[in-house]
Amino acid sequence: MSDDRSDALVFFGASGDLAFKSIFPALQGLAAAGQLRMPVLGIARKEWTRDDLIARARASVEANGGLDPVGFDRLAARLQYVKGEYQDGSTYAEIRERLGPSSRPLHYLAIPPSMFTNVVRGLADHGCATGARVVLEKPFGRDLQSARELDVVLHQHFTERAIFRIDHFLGKEPVQNLLYFRFANTFLEPVWNREYIDRIEITMAESFGIRGRGRLYDELGAIRDVVQNHLLQIAALLLMDPPVGHDSEAIRDATGQAFRAMRPLDPTEVIRGQFDEYRAQEGVDPESEMETYAALRLHVDSWRWAGVPIYIRTGKCLPVTATEVFVAFKRPPHAVFDDVPLSPGNHVRFRLSPDVQIELGTRAKKPGDGNIGEAVNLYACRSTEHILPAYHRLLGDAMRGDQTLFARTDAVEASWRVVDPVLEVRPPLHTYRSGSWGPDVAERLLTNAAWHDPELAPER
Repeated sequence: MSDDRSDALVFFGASGDLAFKSIFPALQGLAAAGQLRMPVLGIARKEWTRDDLIARARASVEANGGLDPVGFDRLAARLQYVKGEYQDGSTYAEIRERLGPSSRPLHYLAIPPSMFTNVVRGLADHGCATGARVVLEKPFGRDLQSARELDVVLHQHFTERAIFRIDHFLGKEPVQNLLYFRFANTFLEPVWNREYIDRIEITMAESFGIRGRGRLYDELGAIRDVVQNHLLQIAALLLMDPPVGHDSEAIRDATGQAFRAMRPLDPTEVIRGQFDEYRAQEGVDPESEMETYAALRLHVDSWRWAGVPIYIRTGKCLPVTATEVFVAFKRPPHAVFDDVPLSPGNHVRFRLSPDVQIELGTRAKKPGDGNIGEAVNLYACRSTEHILPAYHRLLGDAMRGDQTLFARTDAVEASWRVVDPVLEVRPPLHTYRSGSWGPDVAERLLTNAAWHDPELAPER
């Protein structure tokens, strides 16, 4: 074990949904790979014993990927449980006692963001922050001002190098493939700019609703829930210039510059929608004005991307569940063949979920007389069956101190700066039918084009 590797894991929210769905399976995977060689303290308010925590962990892995006998036994042997309230100093005193000789703990806050400040201060007041790292789940604040206030508290007790703002989307292999595909292939970079690209579309569609998250979702909405973080992060990977250097900060410097080039949203270029059955969901205000759909036009003030619109769209209860990037190239400057101006242009399509696909859209001549062409797509697909789960990778990185896939404070503030105008001045809300592609008015965002719908992507 290196001197810099964390020597204990303390995770708050051990009885919560996130722990059940993602953290316990990730810990089992790390244990199976021999990467979990430390005590694991689960913290929650429930009147549990250590055996109860182990039973919860077993139920979790059985429901989410399956039980690995070797990995689970290793995890169970390391699990401890601390019952306590997050506002109670005695909770942190017990944590410090249980940590024993550990001097480099990793504290994972899988809890509501409203509790972050209390927990960080409690850890600091009882000597648990010294030499430690802290992992926080999104959202990092509710707007630019609250994000800055949270950072003030964090930096009172942790250095920026010890703060890991986790966005599980960045840990997904298909999202990382965007970065790799861009900079590992010579043919793409010369045309990846305003001279050749007409527009970029990013769509994150979900065919399901809010799945019992009524109260929480009604406080967030689509813009806070996925646009400010997931989708702007994807945009940054597409827009960034090549990193200078090979360390984690090089990539974060490049994405940070991309965020800073994004212009704050114009409320007139943002469409908000709400599916027709939303207000009847449990936990939702019957008169809620919160959006379950958002579509927007993003402008980028940089030499590479000036004048190229970035269209972003997300929503609940849409026709399919899929996340895609569609990059449309400009048409050839001169019509050598009569049919080309009437046909779709070249494109690159990245499907990030539920499967992984890369497609290059080209044209080729049809067999026979005359110069008549047809669309020909060069297509690659990869199964997601053996892809490392996002939380497995991110937790392992945090334990090693690798911040490459974690959000830095300047990028967080820059992304809030982008969306703040539409949080302060809410665009009108449009109702849309469940199972549709959202409000019809969203089609007007695109100029001389129509949204590329993931359901129209070719099946292989």
